[in-house]
Amino acid sequence: MDKEWKEKKVSLGGAIVIGAVLAVLGGIIGANSRSWFSGFAPYLGLDSYVKSDVDWSELDEVYNKLSNSYNGEISVSDVIEGAKKGLTESLGDTYTVYMDKEETAEFYDDLHGNVGSGIGIEMGLRDGYVRVLRTLPDNPAKKAGVLAGDIIYKVDGEEVYSLSTDEIAKKVRGETGSEVTLTVVRNGKELDFKMKREAINNVSAYVDYDGKTAIVTVTRFDNDTGTMVQQFAKEFESKGIKKVILDLRGNGGGYVSAAQDLLSLWLDGEKVLIQKSKHFGNSSSSSSTGKAILKDMKTVVLVNGSSASASEIVAGALQDYKKATVVGETTYGKGVVQNLYDLSNGTVLKVTTAEWYTPLDRSINGTGITPDVEVERSYEDINAMRDPQMDKAKDL
Repeated sequence: MDKEWKEKKVSLGGAIVIGAVLAVLGGIIGANSRSWFSGFAPYLGLDSYVKSDVDWSELDEVYNKLSNSYNGEISVSDVIEGAKKGLTESLGDTYTVYMDKEETAEFYDDLHGNVGSGIGIEMGLRDGYVRVLRTLPDNPAKKAGVLAGDIIYKVDGEEVYSLSTDEIAKKVRGETGSEVTLTVVRNGKELDFKMKREAINNVSAYVDYDGKTAIVTVTRFDNDTGTMVQQFAKEFESKGIKKVILDLRGNGGGYVSAAQDLLSLWLDGEKVLIQKSKHFGNSSSSSSTGKAILKDMKTVVLVNGSSASASEIVAGALQDYKKATVVGETTYGKGVVQNLYDLSNGTVLKVTTAEWYTPLDRSINGTGITPDVEVERSYEDINAMRDPQMDKAKDL
């Protein structure tokens, strides 16, 4: 029998300890700061170390106290790793992060859809909990009956609801054929789903047909996303397609170049985004020429609150040029650009370097793209297999 779900408060103790450790590690690196910093500046992606007038004496003070009183060994490698993380986290920018070797490998795997073996769910933080956003077709979770909106409560009996999305994902993944029990909370009740992990086929784009309408779903912007959709589009004429629905709901972004490739199907050499940067100046990017085979095709773009970054570039550009009607809910509002700097030992520094704007110079950061036609889709709709947003897109 399912027991009642009771909401629990998440302790901040873990967060406080982590913050303290980072502060200590950051403090240690302050000792002899100029020589230390110049030594590991290349590891932070800095081509050269420029001396500044920053007074590091307070960090020296902390280090001196630690070195004379800490009851344990001080690892220089741990100090440097902690300093890198502490340095980037001190900026207070969610998107500027230092990733160690393991985190870098996981980042690129996720970006390219190389998720290994799992159960086929996409997760995200919603209303204070990590929830199932989508179950992938023909994968274990879908077959077992896991639904969008379910709160992820336990993995193999271990409470995980207070962990981050990435931490939960690590626990869900495992060897192909191994068993995992996922406990979710739905309508205040706990439900257990025992599944066998399978290799996840997670393509970045796919197409379905509804009569003379092609429904192109893009789940992320990978290196081959534009090429994939271009191949779909080449078949539209032979299939007598009169309308395209581009579904970007739940798409958190990816490569900006992939967004440019996709937009080249509708825009012929036109400006697709503007970048404004403190250090790199202002610039603009354009679509390719000679590939706009959908420029006269009736198009509807579907978006929601999880459509972010490259998804917003595409939706904003098509909206600006009136090449598409945007339907759904206001997008996430991630209008900042990150550059990836490969560092030593397989690590990466992801840095916010600019803000981007739509071709008509509309800022998206913090505000998002407002649909031309606003239609909400609730978790209740999703779980009942209702899709009022798609219904509206088909009616237009």
